[in-house]
This record gives sequence, C-alpha cells and structure tokens, in this order.
Amino acid sequence: MKNIAKTLALAACALAVVGVARAQDTVAGKWKGEFDSQIGLQKYTFDFKVQGTNLTGRAFGVRENGTNDVAITEGSVSTNGVYFVEPLKFDDNDVRIEYTGKISGDEIKFHRKVGDFAEEDFVAKRLKAGDMPSQSGTDTNAPSAKP
Repeated sequence: MKNIAKTLALAACALAVVGVARAQDTVAGKWKGEFDSQIGLQKYTFDFKVQGTNLTGRAFGVRENGTNDVAITEGSVSTNGVYFVEPLKFDDNDVRIEYTGKISGDEIKFHRKVGDFAEEDFVAKRLKAGDMPSQSGTDTNAPSAKP
C-alpha cells in the first residue's frame, strides 16, 4: 500500500512539473493586445521571459496621450495561468496595474485591474516571426521605447 501511495505522489509531482514547464514554454515570447479604457484605446506589446515559475519582461503601451515602457514585476507562471504587475507612472502618480491571464494556445485572456478605479478584459495574441514590427521604424503600431 505504501508503494502505491509513493508511486501516486511521484506521478502527481511529475505532472505538476510538466504542467509548469508547458506553461513556461507557452508564455515566453512576444504578445500583442488592445482594449478600450477610460483614457481611450490602448495597444500593448508584452515581451515575456520565464525562468522556473518566475515571469519577467517588459510591457510596452501606446495610447493617445503617450507611451510607456515598463519592466514587469511580481510575475509568476503556473498551470492555471500568469500573473504580473505593471508599475506605471501616470501624470506623476504611481499606479499599480495587476494582470491575471489564462493561456489557451496562442492567446492569453487577460483581466487587468488598474488600482482601485478601472478594470478591463482583453485578449493578447502571440506574435510570430512574420508578425514582428519592422526595424525600419515605419510601423505606427510599434510602441515607443521612451518611458
């Protein structure tokens, strides 16, 4: 009976490791999404990097009144999805934007919570090599590197 319990425990651990490894592989890379908000249309490109269960990278945002390029903080990846914070400075105010996302193939369904005053849902899609913005600077949808 003890051998069966040990075998089941090992199998459960192995499945958990495989699930996290799969989530790592499916999240790393560039993703693009857009949504309407209280301040207008926002277009985001996320560049995710994954090491173990830690998610890092950058969030590039473009909106009518400016752009942002922010390092992602507090990021994590699990079999249930992703979580991270975009610490944004907006009109000299520090704003904490929390993201939770569910991965499904080449899409992440995000819920975005902006402090205590706004929430949005949107879908980000994986950018493939052919979808990457050109390096010539002629892509008007490409985010600015300026904070």
